[in-house]
Amino acid sequence: MRKVICSIIILIHIKSQAQPYLFNYSEAVSKSLFFYECQRSGKLPANKRVSWREDSGLDDGKDNGVDLIGGWYDAGDHMKFGFPMAATATKLAWSALESQSAYESIGQWTYLLDQLRWVNDYFLKCHVKNINGTTLKFYGQVGIGKIDHQYWGPAEKMSMNRPSFYVDSIYPGTELTAETAAAMAAASIVFRKVDKEYSDRLLKEAKSLFEFSEKHRGVYSNTIKDAKNHYPSISGFNDELALAAIWLYRATNNKLFLNKAKNYYKLLPNEPNEACKAYSGADSWDNKAFSCYLLLATSTGETLYKDDIKRYLDYWSIGYKGKRIRYSPGGEAFYSKWGSLRFSANTAFLSLVYAKHFQHDLPDESNPIVKFAIGQINYILGNNPKGQSYVVGFGSNPPRYPHHRNAHGSDNRDLNQPLENKHILYGALVGGPSQPDDQYKDSRSNYTENEVACDYNAGFTGALALLVQKQGPLPFPDFLLPNYHSK
Repeated sequence: MRKVICSIIILIHIKSQAQPYLFNYSEAVSKSLFFYECQRSGKLPANKRVSWREDSGLDDGKDNGVDLIGGWYDAGDHMKFGFPMAATATKLAWSALESQSAYESIGQWTYLLDQLRWVNDYFLKCHVKNINGTTLKFYGQVGIGKIDHQYWGPAEKMSMNRPSFYVDSIYPGTELTAETAAAMAAASIVFRKVDKEYSDRLLKEAKSLFEFSEKHRGVYSNTIKDAKNHYPSISGFNDELALAAIWLYRATNNKLFLNKAKNYYKLLPNEPNEACKAYSGADSWDNKAFSCYLLLATSTGETLYKDDIKRYLDYWSIGYKGKRIRYSPGGEAFYSKWGSLRFSANTAFLSLVYAKHFQHDLPDESNPIVKFAIGQINYILGNNPKGQSYVVGFGSNPPRYPHHRNAHGSDNRDLNQPLENKHILYGALVGGPSQPDDQYKDSRSNYTENEVACDYNAGFTGALALLVQKQGPLPFPDFLLPNYHSK
C-alpha cells in the first residue's frame, strides 16, 4: 500500500509540472548513490544496505606488506584502479558542495558522506609517508587486468593473485597523485563542518601529495604499466596539477595555490587553429581541463575562464562557430563508443553547475545549456526512441543484464549461467549506445555497451542532484524492501 500511495503522489506531482522534468530525479539519485555501495571492496560495515555483498579483497596489499583493504571495485570486474577512482571521488565531493541541500532534502546526504569517507579512507591507506609526513610512495592499483578478467564470479569467492602497484620519486605518477590530492582537498571541504579532525587530516595529506606531484613528475601509466591497458593517461598531467591546485585553493583560501592553478592552466592544450582553450573534447576520468575551466570561473569570476567553459558547453549544446558534438537521431550527444552516456552525463553536470552560478535568472525554457543538460539526463532515464532506461532498476525497461560479476552471481564462473542476474544492481548507469544511432543491446557479454563503472555514475549523480534542486524533492518508494520490484 505504501508503494502504491507513493507512486500515485509521484505521478500527480510530475504531471502537474511543466516539461522538461519528466522523471523522479530524487529516486534516480538515491539509486545512483546505492550503486557505489555495491562497488565496495574490503570489510563491509554492519549497517551495509547491499544484502548480497560480503567482505572481500581482505588480502589486498599483503604482497607489499601494506594494508590496501577498501576502496571501490572499478567496474564489472574486481580491479581497483586508483586514477579513475580518485577522479570519481573528486566529482562526488564537488557534487556534495554544489547540492548539499538537495541531498539532505531527500535523505541521501548521509549516504553520500559514507561513500566519500569510504573512498578517502582507502586513499589514506595508499599514501605511504615518512616520519615527517613527506610522501614516499602512493599505491595506485590492486590486481592485474588480464588475470582479473579471466575470473567470472563474485568478489567474495575470488582467489587469483592480486598484486599491488605504486608510484614513487624514482618512478612517479603525477596524474594519479595530483588527482588524489584534488579528491582529498575537495572532501576536506565537505567534511569541515561534519568532522573537523578528519577534514584536517585529508587536507594535510592532500598538500603532501600535491607537493610530491609537483616535485616528481611522470606519466603514471608508464610506471604502473598494466594501467596503460585500461586507463592510460592521454591528456597528460597538467590538468590534474591544475585541478589539485584549484581544490587546495578552495580548501585553504591560500592564493599561492590559486596562482599555481592559473600557471598550470596556461599549459592546458589549445584547440588547433583557435586562439582559445580546447572545446571539442569531453570531460572524463582522464581529461579534467573542462572541469578546471569551470572551477576557475566559479572561483574567480574572471572572464577568461568563463569564456572557456562557455565555449565548451556551447559546443555540446547549440554549437560553437559552426562546430557541434555529434547527436544521435534520438538526441544523445555522442562523444565515444566506450561508455558514451557518461560523457554526456559529465557535461550535463558541468552545464548545470555553470547555469547555477552564472545563469540563475535565465528560465530553463530559454536556456540552451540547461535544456541540453536536462535533455541528456532525460535521455538516459528513458526519454529516447526505445523508451527505455539506461539505469539498472530505474524506470521503464531498464537493463537487466549489466556486465557485472557480482550482480550476476555465477557459482560456476560461467557468464551465461544463471540466465538471470541473481541481484539487481540498482542505480548503475550502463555504457549505452556504442554508435550515435540510439541502438543498444542489453546483453551480459556486451561489455562495450552494457558494462558499468564508478566513473560512469559520477557526473550522472551530480547532475541528478542539481536537477533535484530544480524539480524539488519528490517521494519515492523504498527499493530495498523485500516486496519492491522495479518497473
